[in-house]
Amino acid sequence: MKTEFVNLYDAKTRLSSLVEKVAAGDEVVIAKAGRPLVRMVAYEERKRLRFGSLKGRFVVPEDFDRIAEREVEEMFYGEDGPPLSAAE
Repeated sequence: MKTEFVNLYDAKTRLSSLVEKVAAGDEVVIAKAGRPLVRMVAYEERKRLRFGSLKGRFVVPEDFDRIAEREVEEMFYGEDGPPLSAAE
C-alpha cells in the first residue's frame, strides 16, 4: 500500500483520480498548509449479523430478568426498598 500526500486544493481538482487510487488499495492523506487533515481509505463492507446467527452459542439463564434485582432496587429506592403501595 502506497501513501500519497496531497494538498487540499489539489485534492479538490483531482478528486476522481484520488478516489480511484484509494479504491485500488492506496492511501491518500489530504493536508492543508502542510498539516495532515484527512486520510482517505477504501470503504470496507461490514459483514452483517443475520437474525438467529448466534443461536446455540450462549445460554440465557431462566432468571436473567432478576439478576442483580436487589442491587437495581437499591439504586432506585435506596436500602429501604420500594415504597409501600396503598393497596398493601
